[in-house]
Amino acid sequence: MSSLSTGGSVGLAVPAASAASSGANVATIAGRLERLPMTSYQQGLFAIIATAWFFDSMDLGALTFVLGPIRQGFGLSPAQAGILSSMSFLGMFVGAASAGLLADRFGRSRVFQVSMIFWGLGSILCGFAPSVETLAAARVLLGFGMGMEFPVAQSMVSEIIPAKQRGRYIALLEGFWPLGFIASGLVCYCVLSLTDWRWVFILQGIPAIFVLVVRRYVPESPRWLASRGDSARAEAVMSKIEAEVSRRLNGTALPAATPVATDTRRSHGLSTLFAAGYARRTAMLWCLWFFALLGFYGLTTWLGALLQAKGFPVTKSVFYTILISLAGIPGFLTAAWMIEELGRKITLIGALLGAAVACYFYGGAADQTTLIVAGLCMQFCAFGMWSALYAYTPELYPTPVRATGTGFASAIGRIGSLIGPSLIGFILPTAGQSGVFALGAGAFVLAAMFVLVLGEETKGRTLEAISH
Repeated sequence: MSSLSTGGSVGLAVPAASAASSGANVATIAGRLERLPMTSYQQGLFAIIATAWFFDSMDLGALTFVLGPIRQGFGLSPAQAGILSSMSFLGMFVGAASAGLLADRFGRSRVFQVSMIFWGLGSILCGFAPSVETLAAARVLLGFGMGMEFPVAQSMVSEIIPAKQRGRYIALLEGFWPLGFIASGLVCYCVLSLTDWRWVFILQGIPAIFVLVVRRYVPESPRWLASRGDSARAEAVMSKIEAEVSRRLNGTALPAATPVATDTRRSHGLSTLFAAGYARRTAMLWCLWFFALLGFYGLTTWLGALLQAKGFPVTKSVFYTILISLAGIPGFLTAAWMIEELGRKITLIGALLGAAVACYFYGGAADQTTLIVAGLCMQFCAFGMWSALYAYTPELYPTPVRATGTGFASAIGRIGSLIGPSLIGFILPTAGQSGVFALGAGAFVLAAMFVLVLGEETKGRTLEAISH
């Protein structure tokens, strides 16, 4: 079996003994991680990563609530507003694609920290933008940082949490997105009642200082270190994790570790995503991410502005957007339960089809009650879809290219999220709101079909078993 070196994205042969030694180390580290009981230590690491995710999500969600005031302040047409709202997704595309490669080469924790600096700076620059062109550039920078953070955070959590709880915890991680979205809405509601939209971005850029907490407490992934052949650092980090877990168990001896079967192929870089065993997964994930994000962001970015188009004032449109987004909380909690009880595929398909049906009724709502009920159902399913999507994606690639695979899937999704808001800006004047939501529903149905036909189930399997 051919082997590839650990450096770069170009495959070079390495000695068989070296590959075998590294493979054995990966198997040992994976076995030691998988046998650890869940304690407050792993939960604390999760909480730190999830808090950073929460702050990031606040920045991403802000435009939903302030697009209307920005559009009025700069005198933008629907098409221009759609292009502006897509700028952050352009940045997210570049950030997601580059972060995966960087995290697989330089480490998860380091790239995660850098991403926080970018989105914090970008958010503050949005608040001080003197023109729409400057605002668009700042949104690209903000999106770059956000795009970097998401795939790296998924990889970090998936590599720390044992298989039996992995899906649930990644689903809960994604649940911090609706929480951040709702918090962003509350901030916008308060700020817009007192001053203009600029202060929303300035205030939401300040929490990037949380990077200092990440730097101090979140270790590098021992799975990644072992896959890179850095056995000394992998052993040091793993020993620290075991000591912390044992301390939380009052010194109780840890269960015996059994090495986990691993794929001994030392493949790295983009070519692995299209190698035997992974090409089908890559095709499925790229199509899933593209259509799911086209539908979700195409609609969500415009929710506030569309409510204003129905005659609601700015503050009331923000209030209603927050209200229907509250359904995202039970949505991601339900998904977190379903993915471990029923599986990733059925949860994803159910959430996507449910969101499509709700979109149809939301777009055709003729009264306020129907609008709110359909909106609640739409956000319940949409945020459930997000939880399952984030739990599923990093599981389908081996450790050496997990962040790369996750990052490029996310990047392809960002193309969809880039197209969605812009496309709706052109569709709205001709097809109206019913046409806008028909587009969202169709995108969700297509995403579900790709999972149904090409997807495979990963519930309860170790990362190494899935990639073997």
